[in-house]
Amino acid sequence: MRLSGHGLRCVRGGREVFAGLEFAAASGEALAVTGRNGSGKTSLLRLIAGLLVPAAGTIALEGGDAELTVPEQCHYLGHRDALKPALSVAENLAFWADFLGGERSDAAESLAKVGLDHATHLPAGFLSAGQRRRLSLARLLAVHRPVWLLDEPTNALDVTGQDMFSGLMREHLGGGGMIIAATHAPLGIDSRELRIGGTA
Repeated sequence: MRLSGHGLRCVRGGREVFAGLEFAAASGEALAVTGRNGSGKTSLLRLIAGLLVPAAGTIALEGGDAELTVPEQCHYLGHRDALKPALSVAENLAFWADFLGGERSDAAESLAKVGLDHATHLPAGFLSAGQRRRLSLARLLAVHRPVWLLDEPTNALDVTGQDMFSGLMREHLGGGGMIIAATHAPLGIDSRELRIGGTA
């Protein structure tokens, strides 16, 4: 499987964020997207996820499911945790699994892998910032998708949480998945770097 972008141009709010951008990642590979604030790291992830439309260029996934679009084969995890505070940990994960559809994993096992099996009935509003991030990461495990698009994935995670997530990323890559991550910090896994320039 190979995900690639060719001649990508992104315009937001009438401002050109980047143009002529090229990237590629294959199964088992991680691509760390770096650059200063405003350079377009998040915008690139959102283009791949189908949340933005490129002003020019193409994005293609070779070797994926021909009946699904590129965004339908991607998990997009933003830098903010999309959780309902009044719903429990288990209910939040169930909501996302229903919303995403596709091949589901055991929810209890997904929560155990991120260290939240002790808090399944706790309202998400009671979680610490690190625990909220762990719950967001559980979404990646709850429904199988080959491409993980991660925006500052280790935000709010302590050292133990970062080690846990590094293990999950290695497991995903070992199973033939791929990761594209916008980050200011090391991912804790082997990765290639794509540096994006920018003016803001």
